[in-house]
Order: sequence, then structure tokens, then C-alpha cells
Amino acid sequence: MFKGKTTTTERMLYYSGTISTMGEVHHGNTVTDYMDQERERGITITSAAVTFLWKSYKFNLIDTPGHIDFTNEVEQMLGVLDGAIVVLDGSAGVEAQTLTVWRQADRYNIPRIIYVNKMDRKDANFENCVKSIETKLETIPLVTQLPLKSDQSLIGIVDIVTLEKLIFNQSLQTMKIQRLKLSEDDELLFELAKDKRKELIDRISGLDDELANIVIEKNSLDEIPDQNLVESLRRVTVKRKAVPVLLGSSYKNIGVQPLMNAIVLYLPSPDMNPLTKLYSCFRESLSAKAFKVIHDKQRGPVTFLRIFTGQLKKNQKIYNVGKEKTEQGGRLCAAYADDYVEIPEIDQGNIVAVTGLKSAVTGDLISCSASAANRAKVALEKRAHVKAEQIENIFSNNARIPDPVFFCSIEPPSLSYQLALDNALLEIQKEDPSLQVSQNEETGQIVLGGMGELHLEIIKERIRRDYKIDVTLGTLQIAYKETIDKTFRDKFELNQTVGTSKHRVVLDLSLLPNHKRKDILLFDHEKESASNLSKIHPKVLSALNVGVDTALMCGPKVGCPLIDVGIMLHWLEVGRGTSETMVTAAIAQAIRKMINSIGCILLEPIMHLEIVTAEESSSSILGDLGRRRSEIKHINVRGKNKVLYAAVPLSELLGYSTTLRILSSGKGTFTMEFSHYQSMDDNEEQNAVKRITGF
Repeated sequence: MFKGKTTTTERMLYYSGTISTMGEVHHGNTVTDYMDQERERGITITSAAVTFLWKSYKFNLIDTPGHIDFTNEVEQMLGVLDGAIVVLDGSAGVEAQTLTVWRQADRYNIPRIIYVNKMDRKDANFENCVKSIETKLETIPLVTQLPLKSDQSLIGIVDIVTLEKLIFNQSLQTMKIQRLKLSEDDELLFELAKDKRKELIDRISGLDDELANIVIEKNSLDEIPDQNLVESLRRVTVKRKAVPVLLGSSYKNIGVQPLMNAIVLYLPSPDMNPLTKLYSCFRESLSAKAFKVIHDKQRGPVTFLRIFTGQLKKNQKIYNVGKEKTEQGGRLCAAYADDYVEIPEIDQGNIVAVTGLKSAVTGDLISCSASAANRAKVALEKRAHVKAEQIENIFSNNARIPDPVFFCSIEPPSLSYQLALDNALLEIQKEDPSLQVSQNEETGQIVLGGMGELHLEIIKERIRRDYKIDVTLGTLQIAYKETIDKTFRDKFELNQTVGTSKHRVVLDLSLLPNHKRKDILLFDHEKESASNLSKIHPKVLSALNVGVDTALMCGPKVGCPLIDVGIMLHWLEVGRGTSETMVTAAIAQAIRKMINSIGCILLEPIMHLEIVTAEESSSSILGDLGRRRSEIKHINVRGKNKVLYAAVPLSELLGYSTTLRILSSGKGTFTMEFSHYQSMDDNEEQNAVKRITGF
């Protein structure tokens, strides 16, 4: 998804004076796309942090990937951001991946600015983009700029807030912008800008009481001072009531400086972040979150931290709250993508790269000592308005790691490389938690689980280039799941003698289908059951949960994990002297026995597919989709192109890029993301079982 995030970042670095020449994505010489694969493919694979100054303000900017296979990179960053810039393609508007990232940002309550890029393109349509923001993102767009064109070419921007024309000198890449006040000499443009400003004020006054009071006081929408309008825009943005919309063409050097000004004017400073207010329970003590880990050949593991409170100094000892472990920190560095500048200390609100932390992983909470962390937790628990979930999010590592949709085996060229491959995968998995590494017990092969074909291909290339191991990948396998489709109740009794110890567990359980809740183990609340279950010891409860998780890890049909299954416990008896291990084994055996009794059905991953193609090739693409068990959701027109939306089984999309290229004569593009799991008919299930088991 080439919307221009990296190009925009490159312009920001140039205009801030951080770099002396601009790189280009297609030339493979940008600052933030520093990996070989990124420069060759022209896409961002891993997020990169850069620090720079703009008008005496310090920016800690993170350039994130846009491709769906690397959406976990975005997820890791969101928990440490104060604000975000969502970059849209002016010719496409809100696309499928935009919606995914938007929902991710909603979960973290992050204020946003929308920047409509590529407005120099002939098929760019600013009005359509604004409409798609309102309908698809379900937010209120606050249009603060209009495109300024001459002979159908973008030459500048009309600032609605200040009623000015901003003319950019594209050829000289100069930092100077020609600002001209709009007047009646500008004919229709002046009236259009005035009308749009009235619309903007009218829309914001419905969201912000302070501006509404000024409008009432002046009894006019025309006489609102610029400063009052800017302050109101900031308030509604920070409170996430609406989103300012700006525009430009980063590649043509138009609109980037006003975008940086908008970051200062509209997005919150670190001390306004609601997360910072929660972390204030640490007072002056250090609190920081690890959001990224990379392995540098010279420096070893480099951990990126967002400092919420206190200070961190060079070579300072730190305490990892989740790991309950003290480590010796190393050097501190301000990050400039893959380049680092050493600094003696860093204070709150900033991002820093720290060397020497061997145990830290993404999502870990870092403090100066165990006592400081304990004091902070007690202080936060005493705050009446703070929810238990918020405390859990801060003090526990709750990094959201999506389930893989593809699996494949990976093999070294010979057994002599096995240890090196194991170490390489450990390092890469620490950097990329969305990579799942396991071992097939039957074959002994190492199995990789990834977010897509490209994701696994990139992993293979990294191992070959960075670790010099000529690995081979096996055939891609789909990540199927298993489930049950009927309710079943049974009793189970375990009697086991180990040495002189007797262990006894009696269980009465029900299996529940279509269970979507997070808590898998449920308790019967009927009077007799509730009386029995209320006496369960916390250690026994923990053992029961472990047993449930163990039983659902591997289904009887093809060994895939079970989902959407609930376990209702009606009765439990645990004999005196029975170990927790036996409790775990008893419930795991009971669940497996019950599942084998009623049988499982296989579920396949369904993908949301969005295809953009020329009208003349749309019919042949639709015909091909019909042969792929797809469900066409709807078809839109975008300029001269058609946009097809469909739900398609992932198994039908292997190698689809080649097919689409042939059907569309190389002009079609597609994006896909996981939608849901769905059952198959008997014939398709048999085919899937044969693909997985070989018979």
C-alpha cells in the first residue's frame, strides 16, 4: 500500500534540517527504509524511529509499515504514541488496511490527524476522500485545507483557518513557502474558502462548548479569530471528537511543512496523553514501556523504550516488572532509523534506544526498582476512577499478537547449521513477535507461523542475508482451526496412585459451542453447583485453566487448535493430597474424551479481499473469483477503476498475485486481511484434511 508514509517522513527530516538531501523510496535511499529488503521492494517492513526538531519542538516520529503482513509492527507502536498521522492516497481514500489501523488506534484512544497525500495525481479526488473518511471511518472530518491547482496541476494549498494561499516552490526544494492572504481578487476561491471556514466553525461549535460560546457572543461565524479556531481544533482532536484533515503531495514537496505545524497545533503533547496520567503513579521514579527490540551486529540487542515518567541515565540498572528481574542497562542512544547518537540521559515524554537489556521484550514495563513499581501499583489501585483492566495493561505484558494464518517448515542446508538457525530464529522472534516458531513432534521439523506469504518470504531472506544460512522453506500450509457444533455433558473421574500418594479428581463438565467470550472456563451458577464451586482453592483454579488451555491446543481431526469452545464446570471434587498437576491432567483428559465423543468440524480462515482494477478487466476477475468460493460483498467505482470487495477462503488465494496480474494485464492491485473463521462443506473439509495429513 504505497500511500507515502516513508516519503512524508523523508521530507520532514529534510525540512527540519536533520538530513541535507532527500532520499526517495524508488531509489532505495530513504532514512527509515534501511533494510535491504525494504529498499529492493520499495515497501516498509519494520517500523523505524527518528528524532528531530521542528520550530523548537522535539518530534519522536515512528514510520510504520502499511502492508497487512506487518500490521503487528503497527500494533507494537500504538501503545506508546501521543498522536498519529494517518496517510491516505488522494486517489483511493480509505482503503482496507487504513480501516484496520484506524480500529487499532481506536483501541489505544490515540488522537489523529489525516493527511491526504498524492493530491498531484490527475485521478486524485479530495472530496471523495473526505466522504470516505466520514462513511468508512465513522468519524467527523474537519477539513482545514483545500487543494490549489493551476492547469490541473497542484501548486499549493488553501489554508481555510487563516484564509491564505500557500504556494510551494517544488523545483528548488526550498523551505520557504509563499503565503498570500486571500482577497476578493481571487474570484471564486475567496468565496469558497470563506464558505468552507464557516462550515468548519459551524461543525466544531457543535463539538466544543468554548467555541460555541464565542460564536454566540459574536453572533457570527465570520468574525471568529484564527487563534480561537486553532485552540478549538486542538481540543476536539485531543478528545477524539473529530479529526483535522490536511492535504498535500509529499513527493512533489507540497504540504509537509503545514503538516508539521498541524502536529504542534492539534496533537497532544506528552503530558496531555491519558496514559501519562496513569503512569503518574510512579511520581518521579522511572517508568517506561519497551515497544521494539532489534539485534545490532555491533551493539547486540537494542531495546526501544518510551519514557513516561522520571529519567533514564547511561549504564543505569533497571528493573523489568513483568520478568521480576534487574538488569544492567548500557548505552543510551537517540534513534535515527539504523543510525544512533549516544546521549548521557533521557527524560519523560521521549523515545530512547538502550543497549544491554537481554531479557526485555515488546510490551515489558521498565522501572528503576521493584519497590518503586510496587508503590506505583498500590497508588494506582487506590484511584477510584481507574479500572482493573487499565492497571493490568500497565503492569502486565499484554502485547496483542495476532494468530498466524500460514505455516511452513524451515530447514538448514545441513545439521551443522541447526544451532545457528535456532539462534537466528530466537533473535528474529524477539524482534517480530508475530513470527511463531514451533517444532513438529512427529517429523522433528521446525515450523514457522506467519501473517502471510510475504512475511515468511522476508524471514527467509533475512536468515539468508543477515545470518548467512541458506535455508529452504517447505510448502505453505493454511492455519486451520477446529471447533464443536453441539453441546455435550459428561462426568469424569481420575484415580491415580503415584508411589504412596493417592490422587482423585471428580469432574462434571459441559462443552459449549459458539462460545465467543474471552473466559473459556465458566462456572454453573445453579444453587447446588455454586455451593460446591465456591470452595475451589486459587491454586486448583489455576490448574484447571492450564488443563483447559492444554486440551484445546490440539484438536482430534487434524491437530489444529480449537476455538469458540466454552467449558462449563458443574461439579468438582479433589481428594486430599491430590496435586495440581493431577487436576490439570484430569480436566485435560476429560475435555479430550468428550471432544472425541462428539467429533469436531474444521474451520478455514476467510480473508477480506479488496481489488482495484480497470473496468475492462473487472468481468474476468469477477468470473475468476466465482471459481474461488468467494462471496462478492459490493463493487464501487473509483475514478476510471472498479473496486471489488469480496470474502474469499485463504486456501483459494495462494499465488493470487500472479493470477491477478495476468487477468488485469498488470494493472490490478489487491490487499487482503483476515476476516473470520468459517466452516466448510463436507467435500471441502475432506480436501483440506487430505492437504494437511496427506491422506
